[in-house]
Amino acid sequence: MTAIFDYSSIPWIGALASLIAGSATALGALGVFIMPKKNAKLEDAFMSFAAGVMLAAAIFGLIIAGIHAAEEIGFSSVSSVSIVIGGIFLGSIFVWSLNHFIPHEHFEMGKHGVPDTLHLKRIWLFVIAIAIHNFPEGMAVGVSFAGNNISNGSSLAFGIGLQNIPEGFAVAVALLAVGYSRSFSFLVASITGLLEPLGGFFGVLSLGITQTLYPLILGFAGGAMLFIISDEIIPETHRKEHATLSTFCLLIGFAVMMFFDVLFG
Repeated sequence: MTAIFDYSSIPWIGALASLIAGSATALGALGVFIMPKKNAKLEDAFMSFAAGVMLAAAIFGLIIAGIHAAEEIGFSSVSSVSIVIGGIFLGSIFVWSLNHFIPHEHFEMGKHGVPDTLHLKRIWLFVIAIAIHNFPEGMAVGVSFAGNNISNGSSLAFGIGLQNIPEGFAVAVALLAVGYSRSFSFLVASITGLLEPLGGFFGVLSLGITQTLYPLILGFAGGAMLFIISDEIIPETHRKEHATLSTFCLLIGFAVMMFFDVLFG
């Protein structure tokens, strides 16, 4: 008699679950349609809130998770921390390279990078960092289902989906803050969530490799986000007279993301 449910398909359910979790980014991005029109004060507030969301996601969802993942594989505490630190510096160097060799603009500092070529718009490194960090989240969902544990996998997918809601909002309002339309901001924020199912498929298709590299990849994504927060967002939001407001908005963003990450991560 043919089984009603083929357990060999469970890993592919994980890939589908990562798609659903990634789609929650679009749910958060819907908030951009009810935000007031931008001004300099709101721009700094929104960007600082986004920085706080990124900071909490990097610390709780990537760096600490990477250390735990390495320990679960069998590495010692010292080795686990060292692996993640290595990933952090690799991610930082990667973003620095983008920052250095690919033309772009800081929010207020003007043109950087190679001259006489089309430059990336102000906020795109931030968007790239959010997208990069969605990849290992998708991997986590895919790997969690690969052990044929529907309960654990479903819980993780649900938790990551909830975390993606404030992330989607942060990306959308950041794009809105620097002058993009609400529709475009929503579209780009939604697209960043698409790297999550890609990570889920990668986690399913290359389980052995994924489990070994997973802590390093988490550290890499965390390092990329930390570099952008420190090098791009915080300096820019503190250049005007809104430094105190920016600091508190960063703390609010951090607290919101920490709440989602700790309670549902």
